[in-house]
Amino acid sequence: MEPELAIGDAGRFARLALANIDREYPAKLDHVLTSAADLASPRTLHPAFFGSFDWHSCVHAHWMLVRVLELHPELPEGRAIRAALDQRLAPDAIAAELVYLRRPEARGFERTYGWAWLLKLAVATAAWDDTDARRWSRNLEPLAAAFADRLRAWLAAVTYPIRHGMHANSAFGLAFALDYAERCDATLHAPLVAAARKWYRDDRDAPAKWEPSGADFLSPSLIEADLMRRVLAPNAFALWLAEFLPGIEQRAPATLFTPVTVSDRSDPQIVHLDGLNLSRAWCWRAIARALPRADPRAPIATEAADAHLAAGLAAVTSGDYAGEHWLATFAVLALTT
Repeated sequence: MEPELAIGDAGRFARLALANIDREYPAKLDHVLTSAADLASPRTLHPAFFGSFDWHSCVHAHWMLVRVLELHPELPEGRAIRAALDQRLAPDAIAAELVYLRRPEARGFERTYGWAWLLKLAVATAAWDDTDARRWSRNLEPLAAAFADRLRAWLAAVTYPIRHGMHANSAFGLAFALDYAERCDATLHAPLVAAARKWYRDDRDAPAKWEPSGADFLSPSLIEADLMRRVLAPNAFALWLAEFLPGIEQRAPATLFTPVTVSDRSDPQIVHLDGLNLSRAWCWRAIARALPRADPRAPIATEAADAHLAAGLAAVTSGDYAGEHWLATFAVLALTT
């Protein structure tokens, strides 16, 4: 059975996000200071995306709010969601984010995780046939275009991908950017596909038995497969996957099929592992859907997705801000991918 986002969970996650995007402190800034004059509060620096502990978490909380409202327009929290998005995605707030991005010191700002989530938010507003969403999409367009230009420049300069399971993972950034290119900017598609093929097409025997690392919220092997199912034809992807993860039919390595243990949800690094369960869920399910219907690996991947989803959902509202400022977004993505 396909997972779905129940309206009760949608409301619960929405209330969490609405509180988080308005919570300025504690805050973790990605901000380069050149002098004391650069000292400023999160709200001053980022009038659109100042809450939720860090910029990228605030961006993807906005994506989540758009997504749950699109799926459940009758949501009781709908009026509050629309009011919040009207305020945060207003032209002046987005213009201020664009001014910040143009600082010379912001060249590496949120690369590439925050870039990917901003583009994901732009796709969500552009794809939804809703009067408010169309306005939010127009407002976001200049900032999304600036991040797309930044991505083009980075792809032209970078030689090697980043493969660990945290924010800078290159496969994650390319995957979300491809979704944006297909919907909003066709000129970005070719360089993204070229980079994915150059970096990952010849990969064999992924070292998945080394996963997870202690602070992963992405599986390096599964997020790469989630990217490659976007750039390869179905039959080609099935063949590539057989060489990249040759043990799927034997459920090997076992660590890739077993939900991870999270020992301390108050620790901001260890709690990443709750996110890993959820991101593995959406990757395994996407892999299953990309395989031919009769492929014996598809039900195995679906089974792994279900197990990881159950483990991840149980931890979304732990009561500790270390996880609660971001995990609901991963839950919604795993439930609605």
